[in-house]
Amino acid sequence: MKILFIANRFPYPPFRGDKLKIYNLAKQLSLKHEIHLITFVEDPSDYQHLDKLNGLFSEIILIDLPKWKSYWHVLFGFLNKNPLQVNYFKSKNFAKQLKQLLSQHTYDAIHVQHLRMAQYAIDLVHPNKILDLPDAFSLYWQRRKAIKRNYFVRVLDQIESKKVMLYEKFILGKFTKNLVCSSEDAQFLREKHGSDNVMILPNGVDVHTFKPMHHDYSHHHTLLFTGNMDYAPNVDAVIYFAEQILPLVLEKFEVQFIIAGQRPIESVKALHNGKTIVVTGFIDDLTQTYNNASVVVAPLRFGAGTQNKVLEAMAMGIPVVCSNIGFEGLGIQDGEGAFMRKDTTAFAEQVIALLSSSDLRKATGEKGVEVIQSRFSWESIAQTLEAYFRG
Repeated sequence: MKILFIANRFPYPPFRGDKLKIYNLAKQLSLKHEIHLITFVEDPSDYQHLDKLNGLFSEIILIDLPKWKSYWHVLFGFLNKNPLQVNYFKSKNFAKQLKQLLSQHTYDAIHVQHLRMAQYAIDLVHPNKILDLPDAFSLYWQRRKAIKRNYFVRVLDQIESKKVMLYEKFILGKFTKNLVCSSEDAQFLREKHGSDNVMILPNGVDVHTFKPMHHDYSHHHTLLFTGNMDYAPNVDAVIYFAEQILPLVLEKFEVQFIIAGQRPIESVKALHNGKTIVVTGFIDDLTQTYNNASVVVAPLRFGAGTQNKVLEAMAMGIPVVCSNIGFEGLGIQDGEGAFMRKDTTAFAEQVIALLSSSDLRKATGEKGVEVIQSRFSWESIAQTLEAYFRG
C-alpha cells in the first residue's frame, strides 16, 4: 500500500507521545509499504534529524510553523468556534502543500494524526481516511475542569471544553474510522457523540529498548515519575504527589522522588531540594533511570488515553502505581504490572506496600513485562493499523 501520514509534529527525536507514535508506526509499516509524510516543523533544529528518517518515508514534506504565527492564530481565532489547538496548527501553506501532494499521488490510505490536524482532511474525499485522535480530548477537558484552579483559568477551560466537544462531534462523522488508544476513550466517544466508527489503536512500547535489565528488586529507596514537564497533567501530578502523597510515604521509608523529563517549568523546578525530591530535566536514555527505580508513580488527576510512562515502566519490569488515568483503558487487572489507586491515602498505602515487599515488587514487575510483550509492542500495533487500512 501507499500510505500518507498527515502529522502535527516532526517525528524525531521520538521523546513525546505524538512523535513517538508516528515514528514507530512508520518504522514498522515501512518494512512492507510505501509511506509518505507531511508535517510541521516548529523548531528549525528539527532539520538536522532528517537523516534519522531515512528508510522510513519515501517522501517528506515539511512546513515551517513559527511559534509567533501559531500564537497569532490563537489570539485572533479565540472568538471563532474552533478549539484553540486547532487554531494553533492553522496554516494556509500546509493546506496548499497537502493539496499539491494529493494531486501527485494516489494513496491507498490516509492517516491523520490528532484532532488538531483533522482540519486538513475535513473536505478530503477518500474512501480510506482514518483519524488517529489518539485520545478522547473532550474527556481530557472534562477531567481538567474538575481540578481546582484559579477563576480565570477555569473560565478559559470551560470555553475551550465546549469548543472541543462540539468540534469533536462534528469531526468524527467526517472520517471512515476514528482511532483512540484505549477502551475507556472509545466508550466515552461512542456514548457522548453516538459514534459507531470509533475503534481502538493502543499506544505502544519499543520492547527492544524498554526491556528487563536484570532489575534489582532488593532496593526500596527511589520513586520515579517521567514525562514532559511542561505538560499540564504531568505538572499537576508531580506537585500533587510531592505535596500530598510523598509526605505519607516518608513517614515509613526514606525515599527520593525523581522527576525526570524535559522542559520542567518553574513550578516543577521549585520542588527540587536535592534530598527527597530531585528534578533532573531532560535525560537522553531513560532506560537506566527506570531500572534504578523501586516504584514508578503516575498520579495524574486529569488527562485521557494511556500513559507512555506506565507502559515503559511495565515493559522494563518496574512496578507502577497510577491513578485511573492511564490505567482503566489498558484492559489489565489490578497488579498486572500496575496498581490503580484513585485517592491520596490509598495511593500512598500502595506505594508503601510495594516498598515493603521485594517479592511483591518482583511479581508485579514480571506480570507487567508479560502484558507489554504480548499486547503492546509496536509490531503488533502496526499490524492492527494495517488491518484497519485494509478494512
